[in-house]
Amino acid sequence: MSTAPGFPVPTVTAVTALPADPGEAVLIVPVVAADDESGVRVAATDPALPAAAVAEIEAGLAALNAKGGTEQVSRLVVAELPVASVLTVGLGQPRDSWPAETIRRAAGAAARSLTGARSVISALGALPGDGVVAAGVEGLILGGYRFTAFRSAKTAPKDPALATITVLSSAADADEQVAHGSDVAAAVATARDFVNTPPSHLYPAEFADRARALGESAGLDVEVLDEQALAAAGYGGVIGVGQGSSRAPRLVRLAYRPAAPVKKVALVGKGITFDTGGISIKPAANMHHMTSDMGGAAAVIATVVLAARRRLPVEVIATVPMAENMPSATAQRPGDVLTQYGGITVEVLNTDAEGRLILADAIVRACEDGPDYLIETSTLTGAQTVALGNRTPGVMGSDEFRDRVAGISQAVGENAWAMPLPDELKDDLKSTVADLANVSGQRFAGMLVAGTYLREFVAAGVAWAHIDVAGPAYNASGPWGYTPKGGTGVPTRTMFAVLEDISARG
Repeated sequence: MSTAPGFPVPTVTAVTALPADPGEAVLIVPVVAADDESGVRVAATDPALPAAAVAEIEAGLAALNAKGGTEQVSRLVVAELPVASVLTVGLGQPRDSWPAETIRRAAGAAARSLTGARSVISALGALPGDGVVAAGVEGLILGGYRFTAFRSAKTAPKDPALATITVLSSAADADEQVAHGSDVAAAVATARDFVNTPPSHLYPAEFADRARALGESAGLDVEVLDEQALAAAGYGGVIGVGQGSSRAPRLVRLAYRPAAPVKKVALVGKGITFDTGGISIKPAANMHHMTSDMGGAAAVIATVVLAARRRLPVEVIATVPMAENMPSATAQRPGDVLTQYGGITVEVLNTDAEGRLILADAIVRACEDGPDYLIETSTLTGAQTVALGNRTPGVMGSDEFRDRVAGISQAVGENAWAMPLPDELKDDLKSTVADLANVSGQRFAGMLVAGTYLREFVAAGVAWAHIDVAGPAYNASGPWGYTPKGGTGVPTRTMFAVLEDISARG
């Protein structure tokens, strides 16, 4: 699903029995802690592994003093199996049915330890539980993700990337789950590729070109507005944020229009390709992480392309504003007044609160399409990490849809949390010279204030949710589960799952 050098997604197939001649494949085997604390047991799978092989695996793990703890991995050579080696991955305590997220994380941990393997066979999909085949595929692909586009031969990984995945499963819908898991993982990898591409190479015009190429390859209708078209149409937020950079802003529209849609959904994502803060400049420490400030846009682009690939019966129109927020002689100043698309005037008290300015323009434009639902996402506020940490997105919006989005996000493992928008916060956005100020004079409730600002631009009657992924879009620490260091692709899986839910329920 990606353009330009990116992560090569492995080929995935499902089989109902262990291949007789798997070549140099590594077999991934799930294990659990024994009930009586006597050691580790191979988890019951369907189809089951040969009893002699199970005994040899358990004996080998006992010799290693393995415990079967969650995501604990061990590598064994098992004479009773025709594979090159066996990689066991712990699931913790035994269960009768396994949650998809547990399998996804275990698969990710296994993939991260598969140094040198080109081919794997996974028995994770043979465990009991809803959606475990798809979850295992997602975890293996995303856990094995790597971004090497800018590494020379000197520092590029010496071991080959995973090329083929074979899933062992007797599930009747195994092939469909494999296809679904592969498509979702490919979309997340596309979003990660965008986020990980440095701002020297991904600036608004280039970002728009790559989005156009992705959209056209998926059969989407694509429209790109350059700086002249944006100015002529009155996109004051996008122009204002981008005017300090020598690299001009863009706005991209990607539309997927199936023959008989059950609903129409608007997606909006923040595409700040780099954020210095502008005149209200950020501290130098960790500013390089602001390469991820277009994580919302990356996820939205990946999601609308995925909707087309999966042929969902929902019309999806993505509106993606793109700009670089730089300080210069032409940059907007604290105290300037701009006019958002649609006519609302805004006093810009802090140029580092720029995401809401470009999103407001895009929200108004998206609502002109008359959507039933609006989902928008961005690395909106540092306050999100203060409130919820680095792994939990905050969801704001109209109450019923907000809760629906948060619940779906928790079900797919991205774990968003519903947040309120108290009415009194609007008073903090009053301006003495314009309709609104872009920030509050208070230091409290920063994420909720930003959500309150965005709410002013959502058309009446549109069910709306904003997902703030300031922390979750970029992992600045070590890898865990199926999440590597760098771009995570959050909230691609949440938004796509919401689209699937709308397809099924309206």
